[in-house]
Amino acid sequence: MRGLEADLRRSSPISHSSSASHLSFKIESDRKRKKSSSISSVDRTDKHKKKTKMSSSDKVRASHILIKHQGSRRRASWKDPEGSVISTTTRDSAVSQLKSLRDDIVSGKTKFEDVAARHSDCSSAKRGGDLGSFGRGQMQKPFEQAAFALKVGEISDIVDTDSGVHIIMRTG
Repeated sequence: MRGLEADLRRSSPISHSSSASHLSFKIESDRKRKKSSSISSVDRTDKHKKKTKMSSSDKVRASHILIKHQGSRRRASWKDPEGSVISTTTRDSAVSQLKSLRDDIVSGKTKFEDVAARHSDCSSAKRGGDLGSFGRGQMQKPFEQAAFALKVGEISDIVDTDSGVHIIMRTG
């Protein structure tokens, strides 16, 4: 903006016969303009900091492993497009399978991403279970509550949603 203001000043002819009081008024108004513009840039910086601070606590990044079962709202997945396996899987069986997978991850036997890629019924399996960042209100409530309650690197216990049963790892 300074360059534009300078160009505007250069383009407006100033009479050499201007009085000293006119020049003093112009200098005073330039000072006020500079003072107000510096205040507004500080305000913008503060607003940006608040917005950044607020948005970082309102979003998380997570990966998950989903095991669908006969009670899931959609009984098909990338692994089982016809839903033949999902339709015969009980919730208890899905929970048992997920607990076993979680134990392998927590013990260090295998990596979360590898298990997600092989076992998750969610299409995010192609990305090692990575769902990316999301905010409140974007996921089913039990999933959201579990993800926001975790610390980065933590893995949840079993989380039950309409989609099936999950384990969630907060990654950011």
